[in-house]
Parts: sequence; C-alpha cells; structure tokens
Amino acid sequence: MSPKPRLKSNQGLPAGWRHKHGAYYYRPPVNLRELWDGKTEYRLGTTLDEAYSVWAARLNFHADARLMGELLDRYALEVIPQKAPKTQQSNKISIRKLKAVFGTMPIEAVKPMHVYQFRDKRGQQGKTAANRDIEVLSHAFTKAIEWGLTEVHPIKGKVRKFSTPPRRRYVEDWELQETLKVASPFIAAYIGLKLLTGLRRGDLLSLKQSDLKDDGIHVMPRKTAHSTGKKIIYQWSEELRDAVNEVLGLRKKVLSVWLFHTNQGQPYIKGDGSANGFDSIWQRFMAKAVAQTNLAEKFTEHDLRAKVASEAELGHARQLLGHSSEATTHKIYRRKPELIKPAK
Repeated sequence: MSPKPRLKSNQGLPAGWRHKHGAYYYRPPVNLRELWDGKTEYRLGTTLDEAYSVWAARLNFHADARLMGELLDRYALEVIPQKAPKTQQSNKISIRKLKAVFGTMPIEAVKPMHVYQFRDKRGQQGKTAANRDIEVLSHAFTKAIEWGLTEVHPIKGKVRKFSTPPRRRYVEDWELQETLKVASPFIAAYIGLKLLTGLRRGDLLSLKQSDLKDDGIHVMPRKTAHSTGKKIIYQWSEELRDAVNEVLGLRKKVLSVWLFHTNQGQPYIKGDGSANGFDSIWQRFMAKAVAQTNLAEKFTEHDLRAKVASEAELGHARQLLGHSSEATTHKIYRRKPELIKPAK
C-alpha cells in the first residue's frame, strides 16, 4: 500500500511538521520526545518565523550530522530566513526538491555526477528552476564546509548550470504610448513612477508616505536589505514630484500609509513578496491593450525596469536599479538595440 500523500498545506515543511487549526505542529520521533516535553505532537507557533524559532531552540544540530537531509534542514532553518521574502519562497521549493533526491545520502557521498543527474532530470521541468536548485545546493555545501560538516565541495568549479539566455523584450516608446491609451489612472500613475525610478515591483508597492522626505524618496530595496542594508534616495526633480502627486491624487477618501493601496487602504504587496491583486490588475491591463490598441505583444511590468536601464547611461542605470556592479545591469537589463556607425 502506497504511503498517504502529504496535504498541500504541509508540502515543503520539514519532516514531521504539520499545519492545522491555524498553527504549525511537530511530531518528534519516539526517541526524541523527551526534548519536546514528552509530547507526541508539539505546537510550534502560528507563523513560520515563530515555528522555526521554537524548533531551533529545541532541536540540537550536532556537529557530527552527516546526512544531506540534516544539512538541508539546517540550511532552511538558519540561512533561508535571512534572505528576501521572494527568495525564501523559491529556496523552500528547491529544498523540497533536493531533499527528495539527496535527503538520505551522506554528505560526502554526493559527487558531481549525482548533481548532473539531478540537474538534467529537473531541467525537463524547467532549466531556470533547475539552476535555482543547483544554486541552493551549492550554497548549502559552502555552509557545510563552514559548519565543519565536510571539507569537500562537489559543485564549485565542477558542475555547470544550464545556459539560459536573458530576456530580450524591449518596450518601444510607441508601444508604451499605445498601452497608456487604455490604462486606468492607477496603472498610468504606477507606470509614470516606475519609469522615473526603475524600482522593482515589490519596492514600488512598498512605498509609504513616510518615505517621501525633503531630499527625495527614501527606499530600502528588499533585496539589498537582506545583503548590504544600503538605502537609496531618489532626489526630487520636477518630473518625480509630478509623478508622486499623480499617485497621491488617486487616494480620494481612503486613508492609508501606503502610496499604492487597495480600496480598503491595504498594501498590494504581501510579506512573502507576492502581490496577486496587483498582478491581476496588470494582466487585465495587458489583455485590454492587446485587444484594443496596436500593441501586438504583451510586456511584463518587469520589462519596464529594463526599459529604464536601457535608456539611461550605464553608470546611472546601475544606480537607478540599485545594482552593486554594472555587469548585471548590462547583461540582463540593457535591452535596447545598440546604434553603431558604419565604418568609413
């Protein structure tokens, strides 16, 4: 008889975890129940952060732990919570996929050929997803060396990820003008501010009135906050003030601390980085643009960030997008065709 599949709400959780009645619970093995007050099921907390904190305080990761499942659990507990919300979401999916294949293997038994086999199999579902999983696995081995669990890194310099070309969609000026013909005041105001700042969707939807200072718009990029903690200030210009006033003019009678908010005054962006409500608005806007204008191909909200980077001088584009180096800006976001003078 095949084992009973895990409920959808429990998928991706560490072994023995359950989510029910609005809280997370842990069922410890019989030989470890003494660490959990002798209970067969221990209540960890109502949120994942609280649950992981309680679990970490109770669970003792020994230095002699050598199984991949234990390494990946420790990585999920100690490393992933330090990353940006959207990255956490992606990493948890990777951990689930990796544990299903490598969980019972000793750490030092993992060889490059095993990783290649995993990569190729996972790549059948999507090369980008496979690359993300390999990145997580590689970093887990880096942490394993730091934690003294192994001295061998089977991936670094030995395993190549899939080569995936960056997206090349460039939004032409005429395409933007066409779509703005059918844009709602909300979308038009959003696009206006997006094109002046190049901010990521999550950062733009996270703006509050308190971020509007005398010297400009103060932004702590969500990705940067989990790495360097470096703040960005977009200095006021006449165009930027006008764009912000367009957004503020949409607020009407709804009181909210957020610049972009729902009719109930709540932010579109969630704690995990998702913004399903806004995404639905954008998809309807794009469908309407294709149906009612000369726009032949949809573009994403993220393509506008690339348009900003493509039309600014490279150094300025790097600053606008908040990148630490120009290499990323140039490779991924500079999509406008390069004009070249013919040879004499």
